[in-house]
Amino acid sequence: MIAVMCAMSDPGRPLDPGPGQPPYDVPGPLPRDVPDSELADTVLGRLTTLYPAAGNPFRAQEMVAYMKGVAPFLGIRTPERRALSRTVLDGTPRPAEDDCAAVALRCFALPEREYHYFAVDYLRRHVKRCSSGFLPVARRLVTTVSWWDTVDHLAAHVVGGLVAADPALGAEMDRWIDDEDLWIARTALLHQLRFKEDTDADRLFAYCLRRAADTDFFLRKAIGWSLREYGRTAPGEVRAFVAGHRSLLSPLSVREALKHL
Repeated sequence: MIAVMCAMSDPGRPLDPGPGQPPYDVPGPLPRDVPDSELADTVLGRLTTLYPAAGNPFRAQEMVAYMKGVAPFLGIRTPERRALSRTVLDGTPRPAEDDCAAVALRCFALPEREYHYFAVDYLRRHVKRCSSGFLPVARRLVTTVSWWDTVDHLAAHVVGGLVAADPALGAEMDRWIDDEDLWIARTALLHQLRFKEDTDADRLFAYCLRRAADTDFFLRKAIGWSLREYGRTAPGEVRAFVAGHRSLLSPLSVREALKHL
């Protein structure tokens, strides 16, 4: 589950958001290509009733400040939000792929960040019910009100889950790593975070080198983070890679990669 004050730099631990102020971006009207879904109608009806009623304007201001103004918040703390989410989903059936797309896209069309967190949590729970054809939906979510708090979970748990189920999607990741959108490139770097011994090391190392010259904080951090996670499985390989390419990697990437080695 996503925590408002927590991300994923280590399992259950926060990832530094880093410097910078993202542009405030409120989603537009619901896209016309959102699938029809009675399940999504039920979920969104309950969600938009229970979440606002639990909001706290003063807490919302604190959350907006912490998240650098990326989106407005209702002001619901994570434990309470999770409890509300269980109520929202009580008695609902398992979704089909179209239901997953409809719930996620409709949530991301709402401005408050808690709805986006609900969508990502929902997809994390049901990603195994989605085919490789869901990847374009995941890409749309990555590029909607993009910031680390949603992107990183989409990368590791949704995009990563799709690629793990269909390794042929690795070819699409090969395109994403060169994307001009830094969040798409970051997703490519992070999508193998949970693969452990199934990590395609050649692909991981190639991605790190492809973006090593970038000066963006989020890409440099992602390079180090992806190497650090793989280092838990193959510490010798990661040490050797960093040693052989230290002159190309940023100090931040090197520091993150070797943090636990």
